[in-house]
Amino acid sequence: MLDELLQQIRACNVCEASLAFGVNPVVQACPESKIVIISQAPGLKVHQSNIPWNDASGDQLRNWLGVTKEQFYNPELFALIPMGFCYPGKAASGDLPPRKECAPLWHARLLSQMKNVALVLVIGRYAQNYYLKEKKYKTMTENIQHYNDFLPDYFPLPHPSPRNFIWMNKNQWFAEKVVPALKNKVAAIL
Repeated sequence: MLDELLQQIRACNVCEASLAFGVNPVVQACPESKIVIISQAPGLKVHQSNIPWNDASGDQLRNWLGVTKEQFYNPELFALIPMGFCYPGKAASGDLPPRKECAPLWHARLLSQMKNVALVLVIGRYAQNYYLKEKKYKTMTENIQHYNDFLPDYFPLPHPSPRNFIWMNKNQWFAEKVVPALKNKVAAIL
């Protein structure tokens, strides 16, 4: 059943008219997925390669998780589900926000097909706003500082983009405390 749903997602063209680079939904999941990574939307490099997290952000994320590429791209271990499945295009600084149609249309259906999920990582403010709802703090930084408040269900993270270098430097506690806790949690699940 999940294979059929993934085919539907990959054939989706709901917001085609709004996508300058065309539709190319990028997703990875299987019924046995243990960790779900919910992020923003694919970047241009991912759009072109059709491989999720196939960029510098993906390298940084795998480092934070303490996993290899082989582990990361094993759908029995990781489901990779963006808030917007297609590359949204460029904005004045960075990419446009993820399309709002995708998450309400596909996420609940996808997640209901995965029965072994032990943890959902919510990366960036779009994913955190959507999933943490009334439990979220005022800022993404506060969500991440108080990640324990969302466990065992969710683990909020910043986007691992090189563009977040300033945030990382201002928030050294993230590398010192949160990343080791994340690595331990992921290792225990895998």
